[in-house]
Amino acid sequence: MLPFISRHLICPVHERLLNRPTFRCLRELERSQWASPDDLKTLQQTKLRRLLQHAGAHTPFYRERFRKAGIDVNANDPFEMLRRLPLLDKDDIRASLDDMLWHEAPAGLFRHNTGGSTGEPLIFFFDRRRQAYDQAARARSHRWFNVNVGEREVYLWGSPIEVSRTDSLKRLRDTLFNHRLVNAFDMSPERMDDYLDVLKRYRPACLFGYPSSIALLAEHAQARCRPLKTPGLRAVFVTGEVCYPHQRDAIAAQFGVPVADEYGSREAGFIAHECPMGEMHVTAENVIIEIIEDGRPVPVGESGEIVATHLDAYAMPFIRYRTGDRGRLKPGRCRCGRGLPLMDVVHGRTTDFLYLPDGTIKHALSIIYPLRAMRGVRRFRVTQHEDYTITIHVVCDDRAERITRETVAKGVRPVLQDQVDLCVKLVDRIPFTDSGKYRYVVSHAKPATRPAMTETTIGV
Repeated sequence: MLPFISRHLICPVHERLLNRPTFRCLRELERSQWASPDDLKTLQQTKLRRLLQHAGAHTPFYRERFRKAGIDVNANDPFEMLRRLPLLDKDDIRASLDDMLWHEAPAGLFRHNTGGSTGEPLIFFFDRRRQAYDQAARARSHRWFNVNVGEREVYLWGSPIEVSRTDSLKRLRDTLFNHRLVNAFDMSPERMDDYLDVLKRYRPACLFGYPSSIALLAEHAQARCRPLKTPGLRAVFVTGEVCYPHQRDAIAAQFGVPVADEYGSREAGFIAHECPMGEMHVTAENVIIEIIEDGRPVPVGESGEIVATHLDAYAMPFIRYRTGDRGRLKPGRCRCGRGLPLMDVVHGRTTDFLYLPDGTIKHALSIIYPLRAMRGVRRFRVTQHEDYTITIHVVCDDRAERITRETVAKGVRPVLQDQVDLCVKLVDRIPFTDSGKYRYVVSHAKPATRPAMTETTIGV
């Protein structure tokens, strides 16, 4: 009964009170996914022209960018105009944030931030239009697996907002929306036993979270001889980092349902989702994806950097935004019949765990979040050595009061629970890896053996 009430009453009323047309957007996306590739291209062309015209009229940053590129936003081919624009990166946003905003956006601006894969915080803003389309795209992709809005969902997640709000109002909201949150930042054997109990009691329609954390939970369940094939479970949705084949296999084997990969980011939006046929579909109604190598678009089938233009980001347009991830567009059309373009993410965000001597396993984001929240930290890298000791390299932000080694150590001590020796080093720069990706957490340690777990190894 509660799923029906949540889907048909609570969720629609909630979105209406927030002035988000999420369910109208969802109905649009349900229809347009079956359109032909040519019709979707026409839709993109129309929305791109409107976005360029809006950005030129309402944001000083893009008005100046269009002028320098010699772009007429009323030209016949907005795709050609798009290709003439320079790429947008995080440094551009940090330097010109206020000039990128449409301050008169209906219902106001809503601030978000992320450290991305660089460990350097990025602040950006959404309006209700963009939020609605992102939420609708996610709801549509869940429906591909017969998971509807309002059905029971367990999140194995670790956002500092979500994990810190434990008051009665938050618990009531989760109950009304049929959600349960379990903390991916705390993956000790005891806590994972609790998570298995939650799944058994709650019987969700789907599980959503980081692939590394869900794979770890699956392997823990196998070691404990705890079955995860609960009645009603229809899919496991993974996002936030690369889902490697061995993780997918472990999840699918233990849960006995399809594993569907989602690709996107807080700033770039909901970019692509895997369908039941195993193909990643671009959310073409909301984003234009280009694959760029050496500053130039590459042909379909070739890999390069993923560059996104969000067609419904009006409060703060993201036009030709460099995601820092690598992928490729694929030719052809999926057997599922949808006209949405196909893509692969070749190299996305990667995450290592941190291991404590008592057997506790910490998701990397549990230390990333407090570090990126520290005023005065520009970049960082966390390295755990084979003996469990940890070294944190920090590049100071000259725009803020210089941070001290003691402040950094104090900020992350609660994560490490005083179990390991910690060394903080202030440096001028932190190099990228040979692949061009920035790894913000690197662990060379192995999971500690606990007396209760001597017959197995918990890890991924």
